Formats: sequence, C-alpha cells, structure tokens
Amino acid sequence: MRLSLPVSFPAAAVAGCTAALLLQPAATASSAGPADPAPHRRASAGGGSVTSLPLLTGSGLAPRTTRPFELLGVGWDGPPEALAGGTVRVRTRDAATGRWGDWHELEADAEDGPDVPAGTRHGATAPLWTGRSDGIAVEVRPGPAGPPPGLRLELVDPGAGAPAAGTRTLPVAPADGRHAPRPGIVTRAGWGADESLRDPTFEYTGPVRVVFVHHTATATDYACSDAPRVIRGIYQYHVQSNGWRDIGYNFLVDRCGTVYEGRAGGVDQPVHGAHTLGFNTDSSGIAAIGTYLGDAPPRPLLDGLAAISAWKLGLTSRPADGRTQLTSASDASRFPKGTVVDFDAISGHRDAFKTECPGGALFAELPPLRTAAAHLQSP
Repeated sequence: MRLSLPVSFPAAAVAGCTAALLLQPAATASSAGPADPAPHRRASAGGGSVTSLPLLTGSGLAPRTTRPFELLGVGWDGPPEALAGGTVRVRTRDAATGRWGDWHELEADAEDGPDVPAGTRHGATAPLWTGRSDGIAVEVRPGPAGPPPGLRLELVDPGAGAPAAGTRTLPVAPADGRHAPRPGIVTRAGWGADESLRDPTFEYTGPVRVVFVHHTATATDYACSDAPRVIRGIYQYHVQSNGWRDIGYNFLVDRCGTVYEGRAGGVDQPVHGAHTLGFNTDSSGIAAIGTYLGDAPPRPLLDGLAAISAWKLGLTSRPADGRTQLTSASDASRFPKGTVVDFDAISGHRDAFKTECPGGALFAELPPLRTAAAHLQSP
C-alpha cells in the first residue's frame, strides 16, 4: 500500500522570502539536460539508497524523473540558521499513478541533532515521507543571506532492508519488582537496519531521567506494516544525509502501538541519542511515527508510548509521573547553555526547544500518558 502525503504540513520555522532560487514545475517530467547537476548516490544493504542532487544557485531544475524514493529532505553545508528567512517547498510524482501531488513546505529541523560545538552543525530540513515516488520538483526561496553553501536535495529509497542478522523481536517481559513490564520491541534487525551505515561504536550517558516524546512529522495514514520502511528512511537520512552517527531517536512507536528499537547500543542501556538539542544527556527520545498537530493520536500509539516510557524510566526507579532536572548543553535549545531546567519525567520536545513537536494533539495527551505509565510501574 502506498503511503499518502499528509494533507498539509506545518509552515517551516524559516518562513519568508527574498531573492529566490526557483525550481519550477512543468506539466510533465523532463529528462536531465547537459547543464543539470549530477546526482550522487550512496547505496545501502537491502536495495536502499540516498541520492543527493545539488541545487545550484541561479539555475533552474525542472521536474524530472528520478530513481524511486519514499522520503526526502534538503540539506546544506552551512549552519542550521543559514536558511533563516527562507522557505523550501517540494512536489512529488506518484510512482504508481504518474500524478503530481500538491506542494509541501519542508519544516526546518534545527531542534534535533547531536550536541556538538557551535559552528560544526550542518543544516537540514526535517524529512518528508512521500510514499513511492519517481519524480520531483523543488522551490527554494533563500533568506536575506542568500542560499546556503552546498544546498542539495536528498532522495531516500529505504529498500527492502538488510537481511536480519539477529533477534527480530524482543518479547514482552513481565514486571520485575518496581520495574514496569518491558513491552515487545522490534529490534534493529527486525526493521532491517543496515548496520554498516552507522558509527560502529556506542555512546552512553548517565541514567535516563527524562523521556522526551517526539513525532516524526511524516505521514500519519500509513499501514503499520510499512512502519519499518519509514524507520529505515529516517535512519538513512539521519546518517547518510545529516552525517549523524546513527538514527537520532532511541525508540519509535507506530500507530498500531508497536515499539521499535532506535539508536543502537542496547535497549536497556542509557544510549546517548540525538533527538532533543541541548538535552540529549541523561534522557531518552521516543518518537511517535506520524504528524500529530491536529490529528488525534490513536489509542494503541498512546499505549505504546506509555509502555516504553514506563519501562525505560523504571530501569532506574524513576517515577513516570515525577519531575527531575537536566542542564542545558546548548544555547540553541530553549534555554541558554548551563541552565538547570525542571522537567516532567515524560516531557514533550517543545518543553526543551521552541518547536511544535510532538504536535498539539499529542502534547495534550501527555498528562494522562504520565498517569498511565506510572500505573504500569506500580507493584
């Protein structure tokens, strides 16, 4: 089943325009001409790939036929704020029907990522899940500073996934004393991660004290059987396009409530993620697959979020309905570096950064989710 595009997407945090680099749509896709930029393709196991297409300043890029892809984003070599005051819109062609879809504005992605020194982060938009597509058109309107260096379109084909090389699913484990039951977890082998893409080493933090709930800002009306493809797409985008050591999230949960292992290093370990800029230390990032700005999150999704949050916090006897403090590690977060911030044990991404994530509809469900998670922790 083809995953449909969202009806609408949130306006980019970099809304506005000045001088424009316009890649205008045409009635039909055209073949690349001699002046077109050459794509660069990086393959992964299971038939997946990421194709980079440079967006050259001052040159048009008419809609064209491409290799099949299912997720896309735009990146650049400058800092995340280099596109401030600008916008990026994309339009894709359905590989099954040949029809061009509506324009979608990409959301600037300044709030996710590793806590690295200022000046070393590269910019990118959040990834957009498109479903199986084979044509692309892009419109970029740079901000006052002009287009950032190395501006490029990233087209991700998640492929069929790497052959499983280990346990595909960790079964449900009963409660152990004060610990909540461990929900069933689809492992990285289960969703087909190509382990050769990521950094081979692992990073760990102190004990997990806060769970940050996110949404992936991808399509919501997907078939749950397609969730592994979405995760592989995000993984490839985070690693091959953004240059991160691994997928940013520690766990993901689909609309049917299935929990997936995210960043490698052990589901019961305090793996250092790249999900909440400034607060990646002593925390765990759990992403709801979908966009929940207005769409109500399904009950199975909420149950899955509560279950994995209760178990993860319970490993160190942290009450899911409690509060704790973390120290900001980045001035780019909601709080200046060094600020000690009081958080709910289960918080939303927007509690730590000026963002809509995890969407208003999901954020409103966090109070009862904390209660449900605390109940799971009860002896």
